[in-house]
Amino acid sequence: MPNRFDPGCDGHDTVMSDQITVTRTVDAKPDQLFSLLATPGRHHEFDGAGMLKGVEGNATVSGVGDQFVMNMRNDVLGDYQMLNTVTSYEEGREIAWAPQLHPLDGYTDKLGDVTAKGHVWTWKLAPSGNGTEVTQVYDWSGVQDAQFKGFFPLVTEDQMTQTIDKVADAAQ
Repeated sequence: MPNRFDPGCDGHDTVMSDQITVTRTVDAKPDQLFSLLATPGRHHEFDGAGMLKGVEGNATVSGVGDQFVMNMRNDVLGDYQMLNTVTSYEEGREIAWAPQLHPLDGYTDKLGDVTAKGHVWTWKLAPSGNGTEVTQVYDWSGVQDAQFKGFFPLVTEDQMTQTIDKVADAAQ
């Protein structure tokens, strides 16, 4: 698993003990980007970490409390699923979701009694000239299970940057 990272050279990227924040200005409008982020069925197209494989059903989100299940794959679990609950939703401006293993106790053969929840992905969008300042925050400060917290960060700052770039490309 990756360890902590140094801040990026542009002064916008920060890594704290329990989160990574990446900010980039991209050539796409906030509403275009938000539309993609609110459509989980498209997320696998721009996953910079390569773990997302698809979504169950034809999920779109329209507000706080909405849920969607993502099909995932990594070296530790192989194929698995994450149930994501939308925790913030301001159309065109911000969207966030909190993933948890699905079912929460469904992978004890590989993880033992680890409770895999407590992290949040947040996307903030702000108009900037002809484009958008995109801030992606990966925050695991809410993880209560010490064993699970030891897995973080599960993605790197570079992978998050790639995700932002891919979302911007998909919005064109």
